[in-house]
Amino acid sequence: MYAPRGVYLDDRVVVVADSGNHRVLLWYGWPKADHQPADVVLGHTEFEAEGPGLLHLPTAVALVEGRLLVADAWHHRILVWDDLPEGSGQPPDRVIGQPDLRSTIPNAGGSPGPAGFYWPYGFTYVHGWFYVADTGNRRVLGWRGVPEGLRPADLVLGQPDAYSGAENRGRGVGADTFRWPHALVGDEMTLYVADAGNHRVLGFTPPPEQDRPADLVLGQEDFDRDFELPHVPQGPQRLRFPYGVALCRDYLAVADTANNRVLLFPGPPRRGVYLPAAHVIGQANFAESGENRWRAVGWDTLCWPYGVWGYQDLLAVADSGNNRVMIWRLRRS
Repeated sequence: MYAPRGVYLDDRVVVVADSGNHRVLLWYGWPKADHQPADVVLGHTEFEAEGPGLLHLPTAVALVEGRLLVADAWHHRILVWDDLPEGSGQPPDRVIGQPDLRSTIPNAGGSPGPAGFYWPYGFTYVHGWFYVADTGNRRVLGWRGVPEGLRPADLVLGQPDAYSGAENRGRGVGADTFRWPHALVGDEMTLYVADAGNHRVLGFTPPPEQDRPADLVLGQEDFDRDFELPHVPQGPQRLRFPYGVALCRDYLAVADTANNRVLLFPGPPRRGVYLPAAHVIGQANFAESGENRWRAVGWDTLCWPYGVWGYQDLLAVADSGNNRVMIWRLRRS
């Protein structure tokens, strides 16, 4: 792999967005050993190929109602395979955010609108709603059900209307703004958004059906702050460029990317401000933040973790800087 940014797993398949190689890898069934070769590659017809083609920096992958969805971020679209591909190089069946499978222009060739994307880095399906982190337009779009083509969104979160794309609404960070929304996850109670550029995670309880302020902020002391102080002990409450979020067991897992760690927040939290994490993965304690603990790559180290995915008691981490995916089994605390 080369800088993988997204991962998905369940009982049937493991899927990885091998972002730097502009491809998606699939393993059918649970890999029986470390370093097991993938079964299928998408984006190229053979495993030895590289470079942009069908895909240009894919960043998020997941199965949604039996369909494989891939955030083809730098082509400003989400690709859909109606069934799990059985062979390498299989083309997608449909597209979201562009008029057709040949189109790859930001915002579907225009300015921000209710249907196009500008760097859609993440997505999630929550309680009948499909949410997309439309990162370059500093917003989250939501649809009732999974859309196709250029169907207008039913929800624009983080902007005053469907035609605006200013950072933090052009007025400064707040409970209803984004600077760099990158990943999403949720359940029937809460939608979580990793607002990486503001060094925080926002939570909306219940999941939003219209634009409104968040009910939870992690990583900042208040909703109107975007504080970052690198290269000092961060502790269990601060975040620096959190690019990924996942739900696993009773935790919200946050990829605290620039601190080279994953934080586990118990509950998961639904409301509040500046809550502390209970556990840390990738560092020996909450004070440390070095790449691979400033020593060497190991079983217990991380370097720029991006995507995270939870399934039952398994937590998968796209350990981007180490060009690998790591999987932990979480025990109940």
